[in-house]
Amino acid sequence: MTPTTDFRGSRVIHSARIVDGDGSTTENGWVRFEDGVVVARGTGADWADADDVIDASTVAGADAVLTPGFIDIHGHGGAGAAYDDGADAIRTGRDMHRTHGTTRAVISLVTASIDDLARQVSVIADLTESDPEILGSHLEGPFLDPGHQGAHEPSLLRAPEPADVARLLEAGRGTVRQVTLAPELPGGLDAVRQIVASGAAVAVGHTDADADIARQAFEAGATILTHAFNAMNGIHHRAPGPILVAAADHRVVLEGIADNFHLDPHVIKLLFDAAPGRVALITDAMAAAGSADGHYDLGAVKVTVKDGMARADDTGSIAGSTLTQDVALRRAVEAGVTLGEAVRALTATPAGAVGFGGSLGRLQPGYAADAVLLDGGFAVRGVWVGAAASR
Repeated sequence: MTPTTDFRGSRVIHSARIVDGDGSTTENGWVRFEDGVVVARGTGADWADADDVIDASTVAGADAVLTPGFIDIHGHGGAGAAYDDGADAIRTGRDMHRTHGTTRAVISLVTASIDDLARQVSVIADLTESDPEILGSHLEGPFLDPGHQGAHEPSLLRAPEPADVARLLEAGRGTVRQVTLAPELPGGLDAVRQIVASGAAVAVGHTDADADIARQAFEAGATILTHAFNAMNGIHHRAPGPILVAAADHRVVLEGIADNFHLDPHVIKLLFDAAPGRVALITDAMAAAGSADGHYDLGAVKVTVKDGMARADDTGSIAGSTLTQDVALRRAVEAGVTLGEAVRALTATPAGAVGFGGSLGRLQPGYAADAVLLDGGFAVRGVWVGAAASR
């Protein structure tokens, strides 16, 4: 079924197992949309007629599952297009990810010069005004630790000077949703406070932070851990690092890349067990997602993709992913995560992490009518995108 983004008229989807963004499940459920907004839901056959009526069991089989639309707060591209390359590339990548259930996305940018990032953030701000599926931008760099640069160009990394931070935030005109930084850098904790005061979320990532620095960053207002376990100090029994501090802090959402490359399935399950209700399944997808193996650019870094794994040519570091969110759902469930918790990590949790918790990520009255219909094997059979969401 082709994804639909119409905002007018009424639609009922019925005869589905509804798995909502809070992790709850409703058997033989139905949902009613009007003009792009959820207006009612129930069970059985007590739904009223609508302009468009969809029998989920006919489209997706007897085990049909209906969830809220997936929300990716950390992705860099897809379908051969890198989001750093401008509006057309962003549209190309978004078209591909939408078919895999991602109805809304924050557009992530890799490290570049301050001039280039300011220009890119401004382009995304323009798109955010015209395309309700684009929630804003995520700056993954340049304020990162050179020792944990991953696939970021080390010569472009820098400490967060207040003027540079202010310029990037101003270029975004209120649409910068997330900034990943290493809080141990000179001025790092002050930058956390500056960014949070602007209304954006701060994510701790690409960092050499120990447990104490991570704790200080969260106390200063950081609320996300960027792709947990990757590009940071791991868990040691005498040096717990940022992961356990984030897991213990109920204000913090932990991003996870459930592709079985970045995280072993046992670690995927561990992440959910350690931070119940606070995991956001991201793609960290680069241009090769939904495309073929081969050679790609990730910002200033040359990347080779082989057997679906992306690595930087110079360092061999994992360089983003080729993941889509429907695959992340399957990998999480295969790892032992309940379907309800996996859906929560794709919907309500990421929505809340970037300020859209009151309008996205749930199939409840008043929320945007974003929905994904899956068959029993969690293959996408239908995607619908509703009205613009508010923060």
